[in-house]
This record gives sequence, structure tokens and C-alpha cells, in this order.
Amino acid sequence: MLANGRGMAVSGSVSTTGDSAVPSAPTGPSSKPAAGLAKVMMPVPDPHPDVFDQNWPLRVADIDRTGRLRFDAATRHIQDVGQDHLRQLGFEETHPLWIVRRTMIDLIRPIEFQDTLRLRRWCSGTSNRWCEMRVRIDGRRGGLMESEAFWININRETQGPARIADDFIEGLRRTTTETRLRWKAYLRAGSREDASEIREYPVRVADIDLFDHMNNSVYWSVIEDHLFGAPELLRGPIRVAIEHDAPVALGDKLEILTHVYPPGSTDQFGPELTDRTVTTLTYAVGDETKAIASIFPL
Repeated sequence: MLANGRGMAVSGSVSTTGDSAVPSAPTGPSSKPAAGLAKVMMPVPDPHPDVFDQNWPLRVADIDRTGRLRFDAATRHIQDVGQDHLRQLGFEETHPLWIVRRTMIDLIRPIEFQDTLRLRRWCSGTSNRWCEMRVRIDGRRGGLMESEAFWININRETQGPARIADDFIEGLRRTTTETRLRWKAYLRAGSREDASEIREYPVRVADIDLFDHMNNSVYWSVIEDHLFGAPELLRGPIRVAIEHDAPVALGDKLEILTHVYPPGSTDQFGPELTDRTVTTLTYAVGDETKAIASIFPL
């Protein structure tokens, strides 16, 4: 599956409970399940015949200087296992093009060099033109990353959203009860006026994909750059989410606007997150917002 941001309004389901060894996403003062940025991802339905399961080694190109599987590399693995899953389902020819609207990744425990990755992929929500897909990445040594992404099926000719075939949706729904996926943005762009930092991010020819846009995984390289300058965020589990508003093209002057919201000033992200610092990165070209990321500890 290919990935990039488009200004499409569509969104995710709220799932409950997770691996008992995994820190739960924040919960609010009420009895309602956490939603939005604090949602709890759907646990892997294992064993289940419709969970796609693959293994491959962690390579040198996927790790940072400490040997940790990077977020941008994990995103490439998420895309690759998606393409393999699509082929296994028998819909690669009829549904070859997809873009991503939002991806959320939890780094629970670092997966480190020379480990073997186990990737399990399944559907956690559907509508007739898009679906939400979970990917759990386990390292054999105990490392763990969890992800959920909102994928839009794209028509090759119109480059717009296309209806997913009935038999395809039927198969996807075997692992979920969410069949009325709706969009609700979790993030708002930060302004230039109050940004704590503004820096340029050069767009390279190698960053451009089949849609002639900057590939989804490149947005996650920006996350790695930020984490390099804020290593304290990697001392425990963290959640990173990126929402795509519009594509970045070759030749765009892409700038990253950083905003840091301390505890007590994070009401805009939901009541579950008022007790922690939330950092946002706004991907901007001139006055146009291309994407927005958030980073916070779990």
C-alpha cells in the first residue's frame, strides 16, 4: 500500500483493552473509554484466521545510533506488511492504491538491532471507502510497537476515494464490529507566532512516491529528528500521531513548527492528557498546513 496525506475527511474507531504488559493509554475521570489521542487501540485477536502474520529480520538501515527501530523505519514496515496482506487477500490488482489519513504509533518497549520482527495486521474498523488497520510489531526479545492507521482506497483514474469491493469489506469485517467509520480530527495546526522553533526540512527526490507526493514514512523522519533533540521522551513509552491534511510535493519549502504544551495547558487534546506535556509539530508550506504530529508520554 502506498501512503501519503490528502485533504480527505474520514476517521477512526475507539477500541478497548490491550495487552496486560502494555501501558494503557490515558483514561479520563469518567467511566467512558478514552477517545481521540488517548484512545486505547484494539488488542490483537490472536489466534484468529484473519490476522495476517509475518516475520522478518531487523536490518541496519532500520535502526538509530543506539540500535533502536526508528519510527520512520517502522512506518515502512507497516506499509510493506500492508502490501503483502493485500496480496494475500487477493485484492492487489483491484485495490492497488491507498493513501493514509492518520497514523498513530505507540513505542512501548524498544525493538533493537539483530532482533526478528513479528508483524500482525488486522482490520479494526471499516466504511465503504476506507478502513482502519492495526499493526502490532513484536521483537522476539520483548520489544513492542503498536500502530493504527486510517487508509483510504483510491481510484487510479480520478485519484479520489473509491468504493471498496463488497467481498473485500466482508473479509475485513471478520476482525471488527466497527462498520461506520467517521472522521474526527484530533489535532490542530500551531501558528508561526507562538512556535518555540521553526526549521526548514528539505524535500528530496528520494522522498517522492508514486502519487508524486512525499511518502508517509518521510514524515516520521521528522519525528526522529525531534526525538534526537528531546531524548527524555524516549525514557518511557510514548505515543506519536500524524494527521495528513494535504500532500507535500517536490520543490515545496517545507517548514516544521514546534509547539510544547506543558501539563495544565493541554485541554485541546482531551481531558485524559491534561496531566502531561504534549508536543506538536506542524508541517507547513507557507501558510498551508500539510500535516500535524503530536508526541506525548503514555
